[in-house]
Amino acid sequence: MTTTHLDTSRHSRLLDEQMQDPEFRAEFLRARDLIAQVDAVMNTLDQLRAESGRSKSELARQIGKQPAVVRRLFTAQVNPELRTVVALASALDADIRIVPRHPRRVSPRAAAAGG
Repeated sequence: MTTTHLDTSRHSRLLDEQMQDPEFRAEFLRARDLIAQVDAVMNTLDQLRAESGRSKSELARQIGKQPAVVRRLFTAQVNPELRTVVALASALDADIRIVPRHPRRVSPRAAAAGG
């Protein structure tokens, strides 16, 4: 088997140049973070699916989706609907939670309103 080495130096140089622009850099980092978070959620759900012994097709039937849709969710770069993610989690006896990265300070107005 022959291994082909791709020359990515031009791409790397272009990216390095673009990263010098603060707006580009901020958007690039936001997009990278978003993709990483979606991947983490989908990888965790796929791990729970595998641990439960269910196939992707079985899980799809359980949440009322076509098997191809669920297969794509677990194998491709996709942006799944939150409703579908929650349905998958529920079928796998799991919850989706939003966790602040840093402790939040409660504003005086929110504290006065009870929240």
